[in-house]
Amino acid sequence: MSAPLARRALAEAVGTAALVAVVVGSGIQATELTRDPGVQLLANSLATVFGLGVLIALLGPVSGAHFNPVVTLAAWFTGRRGKDGPALRDVAAYLPAQLAGAVTGAVVADAMFGRPLVRWSVHERYAGHLWLGEVVATAGLVLLVLGLARTGRAHVGPVAVASYIGAAYWFTSSTSFANPAVTVGRAFTDTFAGIAPGSLGPFVAAQLIGTAVGLGLVTAVFGRPAPARTGTVPSPAEPEPAAPTRS
Repeated sequence: MSAPLARRALAEAVGTAALVAVVVGSGIQATELTRDPGVQLLANSLATVFGLGVLIALLGPVSGAHFNPVVTLAAWFTGRRGKDGPALRDVAAYLPAQLAGAVTGAVVADAMFGRPLVRWSVHERYAGHLWLGEVVATAGLVLLVLGLARTGRAHVGPVAVASYIGAAYWFTSSTSFANPAVTVGRAFTDTFAGIAPGSLGPFVAAQLIGTAVGLGLVTAVFGRPAPARTGTVPSPAEPEPAAPTRS
C-alpha cells in the first residue's frame, strides 16, 4: 500500500463508519417494515453482506480495508518479525480511526431515521453461549483473512469476507459482531442492532480470545509464514501488487 498513513487511517475511519451505518440503518429500516424477527435479521444480514463487500472492494487498495481492530492486530502480529504486515505505527493510527468511525456511523444512522443521536442501547447480550458465538465468529474471520493472504487468494477478499459475515449472522448465537470497534459503536444506538454498554466487556474479551484461536488455527492449517520479503503482503481486500512500493 503506497498511500500515506494519514490517508490510510482516514479510509479506515470512513469504511468503519459506513459499515456501522449499514448495520444500524438496515436494522432500523427492518424493524419499521416488519415485526417478524426472522425477516428483520434477514434484511439486516443481507444489507451487511452487500455493504461490506462494496466497502472492501472500494477501500481495500487504500488501507487494506480492515475496519476491525482484530484484523489489524492479527495482521501486525503475524508480520511483526519481518517487513510484512502493518507496522506498529500503522496499528496505532488504525485502531482509534476504526473506533471513532464506528461511533460516528451509529450516530449518522440514528440521524438518518430521526432517532436520538446518542441513546445507550438497552439490548442486553450477556450470556455464555453468546460469548462462545463471538469466539467462534472471530476465530473464523481471522482464519479466513490471514488464510486468503497466505494462499495468494487476496483478490477474492471482498466476496469471501462479506459472505462469511453473512453466514455467521445465522450460524452463531451472537449474530457475529466479531469486531471490537463495531461492538462499541453499536452501544450508542438503542435500536435493533444495539448492545447494552454492560455487555461490551465480555463481548470484546471473547473477540480477543477468538483472535488468538484464529491465529493458532492459521499456524496449524497453513504452517508458519515464509521468511519476509521486501514490501507488504496485501490484505484479503486488495490484489497482490506486481511491484510493491512504499510512500
